[in-house]
Amino acid sequence: MTLTRRGALRRLAAGGAASLGLPGGARAQAATHTLRIGVAQPAVGQPPSIAGSSMAIAHAKGWIEEAFQPEGVKVEWLFFKGAGPAVNEALTTGQLDFAFQGDLPAIVARSAGLQTRLILATGVRSNLYIGVPPDSPLKTVADLRGKRVSLFRGTNMHLPALRLLEAQGLAEKDLKILNLDTAGYLAALSTRDIDAAIGAMDILRLRDKGQVRVLYASKGDSPVFTRQSHVLVTDAYAAAHPQHVQRLVDAAVRTARWSSDEAHREEVLRLWARAGTPYEHWREDYAGEPLRVRLNPNFDPFLVARYKDAEAQTYRFKLSRKRFDVEGWIDTRYLQTALRQQGLQNYWPVYQADGKALGA
Repeated sequence: MTLTRRGALRRLAAGGAASLGLPGGARAQAATHTLRIGVAQPAVGQPPSIAGSSMAIAHAKGWIEEAFQPEGVKVEWLFFKGAGPAVNEALTTGQLDFAFQGDLPAIVARSAGLQTRLILATGVRSNLYIGVPPDSPLKTVADLRGKRVSLFRGTNMHLPALRLLEAQGLAEKDLKILNLDTAGYLAALSTRDIDAAIGAMDILRLRDKGQVRVLYASKGDSPVFTRQSHVLVTDAYAAAHPQHVQRLVDAAVRTARWSSDEAHREEVLRLWARAGTPYEHWREDYAGEPLRVRLNPNFDPFLVARYKDAEAQTYRFKLSRKRFDVEGWIDTRYLQTALRQQGLQNYWPVYQADGKALGA
């Protein structure tokens, strides 16, 4: 699914919500025994690995499956090369109960009528990178005007990229944007078919080969230019199986606590490296940043402000056609229960809307 197919998504959302809401029957019975989690990234290797979040650690360790084993509930992970937009299609057709994805695709789906709720933050403040050929004359983000630049539209990379461009006096229309996925923009950048790529840490692979120079990285810049992600659940599944939602959040919070422990930093980064990005790049990207900041499961004022801004920006840039209440979309009941039961109410730092630590 692409952002130009909002009408199709809206129709699918209505049909998907209806199928998810069926009382009893084969669909409800299957959901009782199989809990399906969609992941907005492809898995790599055998066993399949993902990276960049506490949910990736939960997947690697099998801790979600372990939590549901006493009830005989099977946990199924589904990975999507098409990232957030592809996850949206699966959600709207009733193929998923939970999804781990970024802010923009979830906002587009919610504005189109898909009934979901955000229940957990995961992998927040992920950095944005811009790569150019090593001998490129481009020196600043402002120099991208009129250039051929790749951007994976519809993902959580899209909005912070637009914010960054806007901060430099540019709009999306001022660039010749090509919509390429990760493999596509890495290939196009290495063959010089594009002038620049706005992407993620994957750009560092080409830098290490001497094929790319990093023009910009959000690391050290304002956190408003970073990427945010979450776990959401469909309203229908939450209504039918609240105990399963709570059990998943409980396990996810325990994982976030373990992953946020600096004593586990090396193991966390090496587990993520199994998904293809070298350990050295994870170490570089996370250098100087506490794990408690990047792997914080809470919707603190900073993250709520980011989602509010993202929802407003999505509408302003005509990526959605309908506004909705973000605070009503975020459901922290399960999270607060897990934090209280595990004594973690004050474990993670709280940040204000401007990205500064509370009390700073």
